Amino acid sequence: MEYYGVIGYPIKHSLSPVMHNAAFRHLGVDAIYLALEVKPDRIEDALKGARALSFSGLNVTIPFKESVLKYVDAKGVAMKIGAVNTIDLRSMEGYNTDAIGALKALENEGVEVKDKVALVIGAGGAARAIAFALTEKKATVVITNRTQSRGLKLAEDVRKTGECIFYPYDRIEDVSVDIIINATPVGMSGFEKKLPVPESLIRDVVVFDTVYNPMETPLISFARKRGCKVVYGIDMLVFQGAEAFKIWTGKKAPVDVMRKAVIEKL
Repeated sequence: MEYYGVIGYPIKHSLSPVMHNAAFRHLGVDAIYLALEVKPDRIEDALKGARALSFSGLNVTIPFKESVLKYVDAKGVAMKIGAVNTIDLRSMEGYNTDAIGALKALENEGVEVKDKVALVIGAGGAARAIAFALTEKKATVVITNRTQSRGLKLAEDVRKTGECIFYPYDRIEDVSVDIIINATPVGMSGFEKKLPVPESLIRDVVVFDTVYNPMETPLISFARKRGCKVVYGIDMLVFQGAEAFKIWTGKKAPVDVMRKAVIEKL
């Protein structure tokens, strides 16, 4: 049997085990996927321990997507983005599947990002992946973050690939955008149950919440009431998970099976 998992803190909310284990069962792969809570100061120990226990691969979530870079050989867009969410422990190679997962989630809902202005809320690993992915598709990205220094740094990095500016969080109501993307934990099970942006911004825009548990976040619920097109975090979860599955197993992931498993659990 092969072992896989997701590391994060906290991690109890994760539905990745439900999704990947359903895929393993569907394809007859002898493997199991576990949620592994790791304290922020024990990330190096966790990676060494997983390798020692013969784990084949890990997903990485909050707050480790950037800090694991120092322990892996970042491949492809992961190096440029500066964040890793998928590790092949057999080779210690790190990948980023969040970027393609976010783009596929938007495309799945018929959202065209080229020449659009997208507000990305947050400056962590998911925000980095999404911002880089959007600029590569010729969108203009506006970064906002409560900690201004992190937001400014992300905007500076993203500008190397496309149009990107930082806007202070306390003045975000002044911004005119086409797409709003929440890449923070606000609204997630166990975190603050509130909107990540002022209500006045949520009008005549596409709203994408990367939070998937609960599926109907405060942001998604409010946006639907306002008549906005919405993109659910579950779609990004499934599409990024499908890419990770392919990296680990070399097999095409059963996307419909994975999505059905997550929805049933929610």
